Amino acid sequence: MKKNLNGLDHGDHWYHFDRLDGGRRRLLALAAAGPLLGWSAGAGAQAGAHLPGIIKLVVGYSAGGPVDGCARLLAPALAAELGTQVIVENRPGASGSLGGDAVAKAPPDGAMIYFGASPTITINPNIQRKMSFDPGKDLLPIAPLLTYTNVLVVNPELPVRNVGELLAYARANPGKLFYGSAGIGASNHMSAALLERMTGAPLSHVPYKGNAPAMSDVMAGNIAMMFDIVASARAYITSGKVRALAVTSRQRNRMLPGVPTMIESGVADYDVGGWYGLYGPAGMDKALAARITAAVRKMLAREDVAARLLDQGYDVWAGTAETLAAKGQADRKLWALAAKGIEAD
Repeated sequence: MKKNLNGLDHGDHWYHFDRLDGGRRRLLALAAAGPLLGWSAGAGAQAGAHLPGIIKLVVGYSAGGPVDGCARLLAPALAAELGTQVIVENRPGASGSLGGDAVAKAPPDGAMIYFGASPTITINPNIQRKMSFDPGKDLLPIAPLLTYTNVLVVNPELPVRNVGELLAYARANPGKLFYGSAGIGASNHMSAALLERMTGAPLSHVPYKGNAPAMSDVMAGNIAMMFDIVASARAYITSGKVRALAVTSRQRNRMLPGVPTMIESGVADYDVGGWYGLYGPAGMDKALAARITAAVRKMLAREDVAARLLDQGYDVWAGTAETLAAKGQADRKLWALAAKGIEAD
């Protein structure tokens, strides 16, 4: 258990569970209780909030990518906690912004909930000139879900075995080392942009409408490399379809223990990650939002749900709507500095 990277103290907890031992049930129970020990007092009000018969969980990226995969993993568990049907709807484009815009403009009845990835909330407002909504004003934070780490992978035919060799190759072949991303401003785009700025190695960006098509082109050799979420990249790494060079977190990832960090690889102070959270339209009834918040916390405290997330390389992030709001605001300010000079339509 540890606090988030910004040291926020809003009842938020990031659970790593590096050893899934017999004590996990007790820890998960504590995660469920957390700062909301007053649930019983507000249970009546939350139970009275009307839920629609079907909730659309809107994903701003294409099917088959990590955001979509995680949403589909959690949708049945959330449906079970809410007692209503939850389906995933993909609205890819503009680095998740099209999906966020659809929810921001939807009726605030809970029928559409945004499964938001952190780049849409924190990076896009800093780089998109024509962003049709403001995540900080037009979306209502409901609940944090999880955090994740990226991993740098390359086509196995590329003649490099580590980050140092990759950077040397880029310098020797300026303008010829192409990397893919889920779109301009996506966390994997910013991971590569940060690497380029910190090392001076020339890299060329190719934006896609999601991680899945970008990964397909890395495997096919159409582009050389990309950063991808550990959860979705691990299968391609273990099968040898791509080669992992480094993870973006400060510590090694438990799912890829043999892969060094960027810091270990010689890029000092490189430490990048992301997160997912649920949002509703800004005008959504607070009692309804609170009911969904409570359901999410119960879902994340379920041992089977937590184990599946942990097994895929994610870290459970149990907290309140205030936790998610504070993290979004802090990271938006952080990326405002890192995103200077990067602009999207």
